[in-house]
Amino acid sequence: MSTHDRAARRTARRAARDGTGPTRDAPAANPGAVGAFALLGEVLLTGIVVSALAIPVVTLPAALAAGIRHLRRFVRAEGSPMGALWRDFLRALPGGALVGIGVAALAGALIVDILLAGSGSLPGGEVIAAAGWAIAALAGGALLLACAAWNRDDGWRRALRSVPSTVQADATGALYTVAAAAFVGVAGWMLVPLVVPAIGCAALAAVAIPSRRRAKA
Repeated sequence: MSTHDRAARRTARRAARDGTGPTRDAPAANPGAVGAFALLGEVLLTGIVVSALAIPVVTLPAALAAGIRHLRRFVRAEGSPMGALWRDFLRALPGGALVGIGVAALAGALIVDILLAGSGSLPGGEVIAAAGWAIAALAGGALLLACAAWNRDDGWRRALRSVPSTVQADATGALYTVAAAAFVGVAGWMLVPLVVPAIGCAALAAVAIPSRRRAKA
């Protein structure tokens, strides 16, 4: 194939994607994710908004659920104004605050456990610290799955109950979700401000991982 033919094909594919030319292929499953820079900007913006809403800590589940729903609308090229994210946050907040209290209590216990293990005052401290970090990653993955499952109709109880079945249906995807949660922790351990974009990336992962499963099906 000549250079001219390859250039013509690239031009035709771009025209099909942006609608200025004939569409040869089926529409993209996530048309909002076609523009890499636009998607990156939205992920960073979502990380900022979710981080700001999660400052009281107990509001983290509601903020994450709203951020995940926002990015899901964005990648599907549906209407994704920030006002919708705010409304989702307010709707998720009452039950989400209860979940957030449990998350905060678990996080506090794990922090104390890891700090004590690292101080050398406990026998087998390295093993205890490693177990603490592993539990934190698993709990973070479960929180991401629950937040991704939350919707206005079913609420938090259904979202939390769906986590075991989601793990059973896609164990590999669950491991990816745990890795996304661990990434947030590693980013914060390296440099605290990195938590903001990391949260945006984790929210995007919560959107992308189930889409990967549907694409395989």
